[in-house]
Amino acid sequence: MQIIDTPQDDATIIVIATMLMDGFREHWPEAWETLEEAIQEVKESFEEGRISRLALDGDGMILGWIGGQHFYAEVWELHPLVVRREQRHKGIGRALVTDLEAQVRQRGGITLMLGTDDEDNMTSLSGVDLYNDLWQHVANIKNLRGHPYEFYQRLGYSIVGVVPDANGVGKPDILMAKRVG
Repeated sequence: MQIIDTPQDDATIIVIATMLMDGFREHWPEAWETLEEAIQEVKESFEEGRISRLALDGDGMILGWIGGQHFYAEVWELHPLVVRREQRHKGIGRALVTDLEAQVRQRGGITLMLGTDDEDNMTSLSGVDLYNDLWQHVANIKNLRGHPYEFYQRLGYSIVGVVPDANGVGKPDILMAKRVG
């Protein structure tokens, strides 16, 4: 596997956009509902203050894509990360995140953060009033149905906050961060 800067040609952009739509459709169907929206997301990853990286196999097939953007001060945001459905659980996501951390470090970043929504009751934080005893809920979080927060925890990320009702009542955004610099 090789990780490279994302080429800005139309064919690559369309492959990534299609993969993005497919990768998020199961748990976040409102994300990138059209190919045009997904293409715009990919094109925005080429803007100033952004990072756009691809994982390729030995034949040049795109296995996964990750984006990052300068957020503020010494903080960068991981957004988004997608791995081809049939290529998951093979270390591609881990490799992309590790590469993004190195890219952020090279740019002087100290912290890499991300938000990972829970819109469909995948954790114990979903469907409850988090305004009552927020940190007790966070301390006792349970992964009910394969939510990706545990993937990021295995990579050294910590839950640093939660935005209750970010996506509707009882649908929080789980904020995670890691010191990379």
